[in-house]
Amino acid sequence: QVQLVESGGGSVQAGGSLRLSCVASGDIGSNYCMGWFRQAPGTKREGVATIDSGGDTSYADSVKGRFTISKDNAKNTLYLQMNNLKPEDTAMYYCAAGRSLGMTAKQALTIMAAFGADFGYWGQGTQVTVSL
Repeated sequence: QVQLVESGGGSVQAGGSLRLSCVASGDIGSNYCMGWFRQAPGTKREGVATIDSGGDTSYADSVKGRFTISKDNAKNTLYLQMNNLKPEDTAMYYCAAGRSLGMTAKQALTIMAAFGADFGYWGQGTQVTVSL
């Protein structure tokens, strides 16, 4: 059984930075897309950033140039470096891993966000709050 545990969320002022981490326990295999997704109250879950098994990445337009996704396979850890945070980044952030099934990192942004826990493994989330 795979478990994903996120950490690193918190409260920051606009312009600040946070780094989220997601540690995966269990064997998720070698052909998975992993990513970060977020959901604010009253809004739909959206894809923030994804990375496929080959290392290709994709980002939501709203975070391009500010957020960076990376993974350390030796540590089974996924990261999201978030810089120049804005109040609209406030949300619960979730780490997820889903079988690639030929899916590109860009496709994973929308497909995994749409299916949620029906597609792969999801963590419990970590809250990010950005204030002015």
